[in-house]
Amino acid sequence: MAENLRALDANEIDACLQDLDGWEYRDGMLRREFVFPNFVEAIGFMIRSAIHVERLNHHPEWSNLYNRVGVALETHDVGGVSQLDVDLATTMNELATT
Repeated sequence: MAENLRALDANEIDACLQDLDGWEYRDGMLRREFVFPNFVEAIGFMIRSAIHVERLNHHPEWSNLYNRVGVALETHDVGGVSQLDVDLATTMNELATT
């Protein structure tokens, strides 16, 4: 992890959420539920995301129930949401539409 990584403050998180369609800040984490046409599309999204997740070495809390994927992002090492979470949320939004 980058040495200069830090927890974003509430104003920074609010500003980031302006560009993160579907995401919200709740219980100290960025959260979103993605809904897909079916189970295969939902799992495909998780697999595509996993490649980026592993590359970043930044693993989300996520779950799958049929066509839904719930994601919660927090950088535990800084005790809050960091730019790393924002970057992963942005990537996941892009992957959900491909």
